[in-house]
Amino acid sequence: MPIYEFICQDCEKRYERLVRSGGSAPCPHCNSENVRKLMSGFAFRSKAADGSVTASSGGKCSGCSSSSCAGCH
Repeated sequence: MPIYEFICQDCEKRYERLVRSGGSAPCPHCNSENVRKLMSGFAFRSKAADGSVTASSGGKCSGCSSSSCAGCH
């Protein structure tokens, strides 16, 4: 199951949930069902022939305060 990012239309809180494709998750802050799925960035790592690791991200992850998640994981 993929992780989706949601925003509550009532209390405007953002949160992530592991849900089945096409599913939804009520707001954990106010229990509202009035939520919208957000477009989320993605991240990947690749290993070069020389053994170095390259990380790329579509943006900051929710657990980081830096602009790159390369140092977070």
